[in-house]
Amino acid sequence: MDLQNLVQQQFGNTARNYLSSTVHAQGTDLARLTALAKRLGPERVLDLGCGAGHASFAVAAGGARAVVAYDLSAEMLAVVATAATERGHSQIATLQGPVEALPFADGEFDLVVTRFSAHHWLDMGRALAEAARVLAPGGTLVVIDVVAPETPLYDTVLQTIELLRDASHVRDYRVSEWRAMLTAAGLDVQGSDSWKLPLAFDSWVVRIGTPPGRVAALRETFAALTREARDYFAVTADDSFSSDTAWIEARRAN
Repeated sequence: MDLQNLVQQQFGNTARNYLSSTVHAQGTDLARLTALAKRLGPERVLDLGCGAGHASFAVAAGGARAVVAYDLSAEMLAVVATAATERGHSQIATLQGPVEALPFADGEFDLVVTRFSAHHWLDMGRALAEAARVLAPGGTLVVIDVVAPETPLYDTVLQTIELLRDASHVRDYRVSEWRAMLTAAGLDVQGSDSWKLPLAFDSWVVRIGTPPGRVAALRETFAALTREARDYFAVTADDSFSSDTAWIEARRAN
């Protein structure tokens, strides 16, 4: 199975889990997106890899006039459409497709956001080039995602547990990598900040439907971690832990 089909299967089977997931439905970053939309007043917003639509809902609450929730998974988009109607966000439309080939005109969006999706993208270079292309001059791109630590040991640990949990995982990038990739896409990085995201082990694996064998492998991996790694990720007795998460903001030149 290729990666795009795997992503569609993984998230199609678990779509509704992400609507109610505390990790995805809550967070100060959502309030920050709402505040950003209020400040920028964008006419059109694109939510790349929208998942259950929480970023779309946040910018809609901030007054964005038209929002496109874009995702590979038809089941995810059905969840978004239903929730948008229930929440009164009539300005949200859904569209299915890959991030590497966006079906939009150049400069169509004032704001592009992506939240907890980019670590699944197969070709980051193409995806960011497309995001830059559809941004209007002076437009803003916001990336919110789990990020890898700059220390190689901790980076390796994170990628290992992510792939064991979810076979569609590609990479959690370091902030330094994000800055380089965004610059290569022709965007000006405005800044970034990060925080720790607590992840309860049981809900973390249930949410994506990790098979029992992989859950057992995750338990073994956590048990084998060095003291330094256990301390860095704040691993607890039940294998809950914390990951670095970042908000990275970039802009297309006027």
